[in-house]
Amino acid sequence: MTQKLLQTFALSLLFGTSLQAVTNAPAVNPSPVGRANASDASEENPNPKNMVGLRISNPPGIKIEWDVPYLASDREEKCDLYLPTNSSAGKLRAAILIIHGGGFNDGDKARGREINFCTNLAVNGYVCMSINYKLSRPNARQIPTWPQSLYDAKTAVRWLRKNAERLQVDPNRIAAMGGSAGGNLSAMLATTGPKDGLEPTNPYAEFSTRVSCAVDFYGAVKLMDYHDMKMFSKTRAEAPELYEKASPVNYVDKGDAPMMVVHGTADPLVLINQSEALANAFKKAGAECEFVVVPEGPHSFNLEPRQKELRSLILRFFAKYLRAG
Repeated sequence: MTQKLLQTFALSLLFGTSLQAVTNAPAVNPSPVGRANASDASEENPNPKNMVGLRISNPPGIKIEWDVPYLASDREEKCDLYLPTNSSAGKLRAAILIIHGGGFNDGDKARGREINFCTNLAVNGYVCMSINYKLSRPNARQIPTWPQSLYDAKTAVRWLRKNAERLQVDPNRIAAMGGSAGGNLSAMLATTGPKDGLEPTNPYAEFSTRVSCAVDFYGAVKLMDYHDMKMFSKTRAEAPELYEKASPVNYVDKGDAPMMVVHGTADPLVLINQSEALANAFKKAGAECEFVVVPEGPHSFNLEPRQKELRSLILRFFAKYLRAG
């Protein structure tokens, strides 16, 4: 059996898809990887079957560049780029930053959900950048990792602008999307700017971190109503100001980037009232936000949960806010 078939077979076992579905994915609105069962069982205790560092063959219409440096030279975290191959020469494309989940303690840019996000979007013409970022480790009680995770996400936006010419990216059409912890970071990108004092000093400080729109999948966005988190190295009782500072609901104003917020009603890890709070904050501020409820949806699903097809909603949202001009 060839190496490509071995990779495809392994992928089909992981995601519950057939060999034919992976190798003969259609050119538009594909289902190249992952369905409802391609998700983390828990953001705090990830399913070990949801492997870190999964590598797939290039799906039809997409070229993948693995492990591309995007942070300072002393950082080990990298990104994966999903580049549409059917774009006309010289035609600028919108870019979408994909931010993985994992409770800020775990996760990887190449897990099932993130690959599903990237392939579905890239085959529809979007350049996708899936990033690893600073995570909490066993000694996180002594070494806080926030706001470095946010700084990394903002640096990724700057990196896309810095490399816009090579990637054929329109620097004025960049979005963010993520699940769980990645949803929190995507919402922070949409709601914070230089006035909030959360901009990284380097690298690429000459470029803006602003995004045109963002999608938050079941992220915790009001952290004082969540639980104590390792990334702060302090409890809510010890440092409530840190939890408030990392809560997107506290930054919403009318000038924020439009958002879509997606949440399942059966999520046991991040209750749906977290997303309700963010949607209500946008409504109160007069900012644009679409709240999508997935009936009986669990925590951690991709664009194709069995409860509700989401690809068309996501593509419509990005088409609206990332259109040329």
